[in-house]
Amino acid sequence: MAEKTLKVTLVKSPIGSKQGHRATVRGLGLSKLGKSVMLEDTPAVRGMVNKIAYLVKCEG
Repeated sequence: MAEKTLKVTLVKSPIGSKQGHRATVRGLGLSKLGKSVMLEDTPAVRGMVNKIAYLVKCEG
């Protein structure tokens, strides 16, 4: 069975957002606008993406 993955793309700058939200962006491996990362679909990753949903675009 193939593992599920999520493609998360940073679409809005985290400048001006809360410090915890900026840390979450970095924790997901996002650094520049437009950068995408493929992440394993786990409850922890989904929670992080949910926290910063206004900064990212998620494709599953």
